[in-house]
Amino acid sequence: MNHLKNSLLQMDRKSYKAYKQIAGSYTYPRYTLHIDYVQGDPFASPSRIRVVIPEQERHVAAEWLKTKARRIAVEDAFARVISKALKHNKFFIKGSGKSGMIAFDGPGQEILERTAVSITEKEITVCLSVGLPANGRSINGKEAVKLFNEVIPALLENSAFQILDKDIQQSVQLADQQEAIWKAMKENKWVSFIANSSILPRESGVSDLPSEGAVAFKSPPEDEVELELPHGKIVKGMAVKQGVTLITGGGYHGKSTLLQAIERGVYPHCKGDGREFICTDPSAVKIRAEDGREISSVNISPFISNLPHGKDTTSFSTTNASGSTSQAANVMEALEIGAETLLIDEDTSATNFMIRDSRMQKLIDHKNEPITPFIHRIRQLVNEADKSVILITGGSGDYFAVADTVILMEEYKPKNVTSKAKEIIKEDPIAHSNVEPADFTNLKNRQLSASTFPKQADRRFKIQAKGQFQILFGKEPITFAYTEQLVDPSQTRLIAEIIQYLYRNAGKNFSSFEALIQHIDDKMEQGLEKLTKSNGKHPGDLARPRKNEIAAVLNRMRTGKFLMK
Repeated sequence: MNHLKNSLLQMDRKSYKAYKQIAGSYTYPRYTLHIDYVQGDPFASPSRIRVVIPEQERHVAAEWLKTKARRIAVEDAFARVISKALKHNKFFIKGSGKSGMIAFDGPGQEILERTAVSITEKEITVCLSVGLPANGRSINGKEAVKLFNEVIPALLENSAFQILDKDIQQSVQLADQQEAIWKAMKENKWVSFIANSSILPRESGVSDLPSEGAVAFKSPPEDEVELELPHGKIVKGMAVKQGVTLITGGGYHGKSTLLQAIERGVYPHCKGDGREFICTDPSAVKIRAEDGREISSVNISPFISNLPHGKDTTSFSTTNASGSTSQAANVMEALEIGAETLLIDEDTSATNFMIRDSRMQKLIDHKNEPITPFIHRIRQLVNEADKSVILITGGSGDYFAVADTVILMEEYKPKNVTSKAKEIIKEDPIAHSNVEPADFTNLKNRQLSASTFPKQADRRFKIQAKGQFQILFGKEPITFAYTEQLVDPSQTRLIAEIIQYLYRNAGKNFSSFEALIQHIDDKMEQGLEKLTKSNGKHPGDLARPRKNEIAAVLNRMRTGKFLMK
């Protein structure tokens, strides 16, 4: 610590690049400071540092790390108090550019595996980014000493060293309870569970915090179940069974709000979020139309075939998909990666993909209509491919005929109206269309072509995340704004690192695209830094995405090419 202080004072007013000399490790009274990367300019990306706190300075009980879910919950608990302390930081560092800036990858409402805090039985590692102080382009040594010897120690004292064991224990217990819900779902063949008293609406379109004064969720009696969770917790709520669940109701009565809570239920949520006990099949994928997206060699023939001029749809490619072709591709790509549950909202669907009424069927001969609507495939998906669908609709009662459960939302309160819906279908049956069966079980294997990536010799080629929904692949943007279950920019940064990893290992052969995605998931299971070139240093601000979102981004690479095996 004293060596760093003296070095910084000696550097005062020297060229900013002299800061490079401070890279290394420094011993402080309660932790070790590692300066892994030093910025070359006060306006450049900030420097990266790690603080390593030994177990004897901040005890971490072995039982808190007993399972992976517990460890992630404990790391999340530390990350939240650090993020909160940083927001209340009252120190001010003088200087130009990013002088004195301290950045920490704090969590949102979801509890994600992150590199921001990592905990073992021996130590706690906290990753920060700091702007080294400057006057113009000269070193401000005195302010740098203040940064390292006052600001950062105070930040840690008010967070990592102050968090109470009882607060950590609460996070651990919540993780156990959420894991127990997912286990019960699997045993009982449910695809989602929404606890009573959950708060579904969010504060606003730009805030993911719970809405004050919102109507609390209450399960219909027919669908209510009771679960005994660990640590003496008993919770009641709505169990969404496998099969086809239709959620309907008038406009603004909470249909889409319920679906949004279900789609976010693939992640655990923090205490106080209102959705702590909403859990969804972890493989569930939100499906929507996506005009203009890239499609590479996808078999969309179960939904679209017999195109004019004989265009093949068993290996369909386009750089500018229509609403129906994009939604068909989204379904087939989700199935390819192993999605067991599809989540669909009619508001974001292509009408001609979802339904074609009896009058239109009479007017247009099925031989001249290349689209087989989703309504004619949904039972086959369930009965033969063993998939489930949760569908929001307020405009088409034809889906009553194919639904196992129908939930009516009235003023944010759900009612089970399955019997009534079935009676309506009996009174006014829909005309059945004879369509050829499709094969959803034997999907053709696609492979990522090595030609996707430029030659390694091109040093100008870079892959970097730009916000939450874009990655620059060299000069080509990969955009995925409609990938709604990607919830954190740090997930996007890790996907950019994954593409970098594939770029470095472009020569590797995988039997299928699914095998490639599974390889990436296995790497993440070993540690997020395994996909980076950090070599034990600050890996960057990264959070783990699901396989589904990784695949979604790769499927939208305009420069990428998939080959059918």
